[in-house]
Amino acid sequence: MKVKIPRLVIAAPHSGSGKTTITVGLMAAFAERLTVQGYKVGPDYIDPGYHTAVTGRASRNLDTWMIPAEQVQEMFTRSRSGADLSIIEGVMGLFDGYGGLTESGSTAEVAKLLHAPVVLVMDAHRMVRSAGAIALGFRDFDPDLNLAGVIINNVSRAAHAGWVTEAIQSVGLRVFGWVPHDDNLHVPERYLGLYTAGERSAATRQYIQAAREAVGRHLDLPGLEALARSAPEMSVIDQPVHPAATTRIGVARDEAFSFYYEDNLDLLREAGAELVFFSPLGDNCIPPNLCGLYLDGGYPELYAAQLSENGSMRAALKSAIAIGMPTYAECGGLMSLAEYFVDSSGVEYPMVGILPGFTRLTGKLKMGYREVAGLQPNLLLGKDETARGHEFHYSEWVNPEGHNAFAYAIRPRAGNETRLEGFSKTGLLASYIHLHFASNPDLARNFVKACRSFRKG
Repeated sequence: MKVKIPRLVIAAPHSGSGKTTITVGLMAAFAERLTVQGYKVGPDYIDPGYHTAVTGRASRNLDTWMIPAEQVQEMFTRSRSGADLSIIEGVMGLFDGYGGLTESGSTAEVAKLLHAPVVLVMDAHRMVRSAGAIALGFRDFDPDLNLAGVIINNVSRAAHAGWVTEAIQSVGLRVFGWVPHDDNLHVPERYLGLYTAGERSAATRQYIQAAREAVGRHLDLPGLEALARSAPEMSVIDQPVHPAATTRIGVARDEAFSFYYEDNLDLLREAGAELVFFSPLGDNCIPPNLCGLYLDGGYPELYAAQLSENGSMRAALKSAIAIGMPTYAECGGLMSLAEYFVDSSGVEYPMVGILPGFTRLTGKLKMGYREVAGLQPNLLLGKDETARGHEFHYSEWVNPEGHNAFAYAIRPRAGNETRLEGFSKTGLLASYIHLHFASNPDLARNFVKACRSFRKG
């Protein structure tokens, strides 16, 4: 069945151009009278949090390197159900993705896959006529891409905006408006990127309102909506029928643990899981009658003192994992399960203590796409089976001497060596790699199956 899905991609020549602010402002403006569904190209968790805060609907990640193309299309068309307008925020520069000679994982690849028009957010600071050359180059670099227009950002005054507009229009591209420089339109950053929407509730509302006002005052909202509605029809498949949710899995979710791919949660539900959310920061114990645990990433290092002080929760997690409750922990989840965490000042904070060794901040960023292969059968993968994900952290896990229970071999990119990663033993799988379950259809099913077996046992 083919249906109309109004959709629009907000891209940029490079990171820092202001596409998140423009996207958030557009979502807020349109959400006043339409139901808006947000998306983020790439593996990022933080921008989707802002989308969700604005629209009231869980934002989704669209990543054509981690996820097969047909799965990206299916996830997009399924998750847009009930929405009037889909707005997709790009990642990095429009053509940036996995490498320099491929568009894999890029905003351009996703836009072409979804047959969605693209609007380029261009930072015009210290630039006038050169903006026309940049716009022309981006339009003609890939003729298969529908680059439909430009939003000019960070202009100094109206006259500046007029000159830049003339330059871009002279090469045949439409300008949908301009946004002036404004310090209130900057999301505060730190060493791991933007602050999450959940951490900055009051400031988040102020930022969203400022973005909404700027977009409403300066951009051609009717023109952008018309562009979104001009996108061609897409094929839509029926919604999957979920089996009865008989397997209760506890999912850690609070200010310290918030980095989940929403589609991972959906795939667990499709496999028969009932997801029960709990807070390692605020709750005294894990929920009752669980048969599995899922602890993903976030900022446990910023809440190390609170996590350490919640002794009853640490004891409950340790007890459950010690008796074999299947537990999958990624990045921040791994950090919380180690014996202790060492912050940048050398202060040690006791953690759950079920994972041997400790974690510490290094000041060095380790990031990038990762393809992993199972070294041994574990909760998610069989031996030599593969999955894809992403790594992004400034900490390291210091393994105890003689540790040999690695979970994965990370397949090398050109010039790199194979690296061993993670820990897998007696129902526990912990790793710094954020896996996307859609990269391998067995991941969610294997985890739920292990949890179901634990319940029966």
